[in-house]
Amino acid sequence: MIRRTNMAVFQVVIVLVTVVGAWQVSDIIEDSSQTGTLVVTDSNDRLHRFSDKPERVVLTNTYAASVMRMLDIDNSVIVGVSGDFSDEQLWPELSRKDIVQQSAHSEIDFESLLDTRPEIYIVFATNGMVDTNAIRDKLEPVGVKVLALDFYKYDSLKREIGVLAEIFGKQNEAAELFSEFDQIEGIVSERVSSLEISERPSVVIEHHASLVRDPVVLTGTSQWTDLVYMAGGDNVFAGLPGHTTHVDMEEILNANPDVLMFDGIVFDIGFNSYDDEGRCSTHFDYIAERAGFDHMEAVNNGRMAIMSGEFAGPMMIHGLPTLAKIMHPELFSDVDADSFLNDYFSKYHGVERVGKFVCSP
Repeated sequence: MIRRTNMAVFQVVIVLVTVVGAWQVSDIIEDSSQTGTLVVTDSNDRLHRFSDKPERVVLTNTYAASVMRMLDIDNSVIVGVSGDFSDEQLWPELSRKDIVQQSAHSEIDFESLLDTRPEIYIVFATNGMVDTNAIRDKLEPVGVKVLALDFYKYDSLKREIGVLAEIFGKQNEAAELFSEFDQIEGIVSERVSSLEISERPSVVIEHHASLVRDPVVLTGTSQWTDLVYMAGGDNVFAGLPGHTTHVDMEEILNANPDVLMFDGIVFDIGFNSYDDEGRCSTHFDYIAERAGFDHMEAVNNGRMAIMSGEFAGPMMIHGLPTLAKIMHPELFSDVDADSFLNDYFSKYHGVERVGKFVCSP
C-alpha cells in the first residue's frame, strides 16, 4: 500500500513539473514574441514587435515575395514557400525552398511549416479564402509572428510596403519605389484628371467565379475600383457592398457598360504563360453569346479585356498605363504601356518579361 501511495505521489509530482515547465516555456515564447523596440502594425491592426531583422521567413504568395524583391530584401531569409513558386524562370531560388502548402489558398501543412523554424509567417490579411485568425491561433502560441499583409489593394499598398521596409531596414528603397510610383501615376493623372464624368467609360469588372456561375462582379472595395478610376473609368458596381457580389444578368444589361473587364487569375496568362489552349477566345465567345449581350456597347465595340493576376498585385502601378490605354486608347496612343511592365520585371525580378498579360477580342 505504501509503495502504491508513493508511486501515486511521484506521478502527481511529474505531472505538476511537466505542467509548470510547459507553462514557463509558453510564457517565455509569449514574452519573446512581444519584445523589441521596433513596432509595426499589419493590415489586421495587429501590433508586432521586433528586436532585430527576421532571419527566417515563410511566405506563401508571390505578391509578398515580389515586394521583398522590390525592396531589395535578401531572399535568403525565406525558408518556406507554397507551390505558387514553381516557375523556375521567375523564382529560381524560391522554387527550391521547402513547400509548406500547395498554394496561397490551400490548407497549410503545419508540420512542414514548423520544420522550417520560421520567425514570421506572411499571410494575406483580407483574402476571403484565407482564414488568417485560424492561422494565428495555431502559430502565435508557438512563437511564430503571423504578419497579415495583402499587397493587392491600392489604398493600402504603400503602407504595407512600408511595414516590410521598417522590419528589414529598407526605408530608403521604399522611398525610391514610392517616387517611381508617383511618377507613373503622374503620367496617367495628367491625361485623365480633366475628364468630365460623361467622358469616363462605364466599366463592369467580373470576377473569375463568373466562369462557372451567374455573374459575380467586383465592387468598390475591390483592388480594381481605385485603379479603374485612376485610369479614367468608373466601376458601375462600385456602390455595392462587399469585395465581390453576385448580380443578376439584367443588371449588367441595364448598365450597358462601355468596357467589360475580367479578373484573369484563373486564365493561363501572365509571366511565362501564353493562353496556349485559347481559353481567352472561348471566354469572349461565351460572353458574346449571353442573352442580350449582342446589343451591349462593350461587346459590339470589342472593348473587353482579361488582365493577368499580376495587374492585381504589387505590379499594379506599373500596370496602370496599360489599364489607362484600355480605358482611353486615344489619350494614350503615344504611351508605350508595355515599357513599364518590361521595366518592372527587369528592374525588380532581373528577368525579361515574357508571356501574354492582356487578352482582348
